[in-house]
Amino acid sequence: MKTVSLKWLAVVLPTFSSWVVSSSAMTMTTTNSNNNRVAVVTGASRGIGRGIAVELGKAGYTVYALARSTRSKPGLLGDQRAVADGLDLTVESVAEAITAAGGIGRGMYVDMSQDESIEGAFERIAEETGGRLDVVVCSAFTTPLQEKLRGDFWNQSMNMWDVCNGVGLRSTYATCRVAAPIMIETANKQNDERKRPPLLCCISSFGGKSYTFNVAYGVGKAGVDRMAQDMGYQLKKYGVATTVLYPGLVKTEANLQMVVDGTWDEASGNLDLSTGETPEFTGKAIVALANLGVDDMMDRSGNVEVVAELAKELQFTEEDGSVPPSIRSLKYLLPNFVFPAIEKESGKPVPGWIKNNIPDYLVPWSTFSSGPPPEADTR
Repeated sequence: MKTVSLKWLAVVLPTFSSWVVSSSAMTMTTTNSNNNRVAVVTGASRGIGRGIAVELGKAGYTVYALARSTRSKPGLLGDQRAVADGLDLTVESVAEAITAAGGIGRGMYVDMSQDESIEGAFERIAEETGGRLDVVVCSAFTTPLQEKLRGDFWNQSMNMWDVCNGVGLRSTYATCRVAAPIMIETANKQNDERKRPPLLCCISSFGGKSYTFNVAYGVGKAGVDRMAQDMGYQLKKYGVATTVLYPGLVKTEANLQMVVDGTWDEASGNLDLSTGETPEFTGKAIVALANLGVDDMMDRSGNVEVVAELAKELQFTEEDGSVPPSIRSLKYLLPNFVFPAIEKESGKPVPGWIKNNIPDYLVPWSTFSSGPPPEADTR
């Protein structure tokens, strides 16, 4: 067996006996008190953004769904990944889904790569809502389709950096910049005795903590994490909270189509998408955080939160009642990385009694951030 696998196991396995799970009481409000609350979600026509928007609608929000895809311009845009035929992934369809779920859907065409488009959208939203804005979710992200996501930085074009960190990092900053004054005004006007603070949420990924895909991707995600932390520091005195969410492996429309097309294994490193999270699962996390009382939410403002770990703390599940493991849980890491490496190197299968009895212990961030698991970027 290669040394790298043994070394990684030596660090991971001691957490079996050392991890202590704690919980604290949280002050939360019920969803029927959300009827006057307003949310904005970027990148809302597809993927995680769509799932978030619909879940906010289910919780009773008026949701402004911002995206580029519209029924007036059918078909894929130049940088959008393929999805199954017949799917209506537009601002109009997500607005309808939000309303059908119990909220009020407002679809808006916005090009997140254009500052004036973002600014114009928030001016209109502020006018329509009387200056109220309770939740903003920055979910818009894209990668270039012209080259593989995995690769050495010196072999990738500058387009990888520009695309990942244009719509990913820059548009998140631009969105937060124009949203912040409206959210500060909302916090000042708030007369809800429970005092739920306005919440600015940035969707990031584990690539902000550990090597994932390529250099440009990881730098962009780490930048989003730090940006939310520093914004949280500046916004705290105005009563506005920030958070960063790490979804796990997500069953987006594009990822599911990659499985159908036979390209998923190479792109993901043979990860099992069937065990992944739904896009709506991240939406449930945001609804739960936005329902926290002011003290509980402000105490954790600026933090990185893992969706699967929040599910256990704040007690929400997938629609089928399941809770997928966190990507830094042994329950995820061992089957996806360590066991395959052992089996490949030894030529023998890991016994079923081990595979079926993996504890859901979390690897400390210091260990998780030390680098990719064995063979993670070459399988």
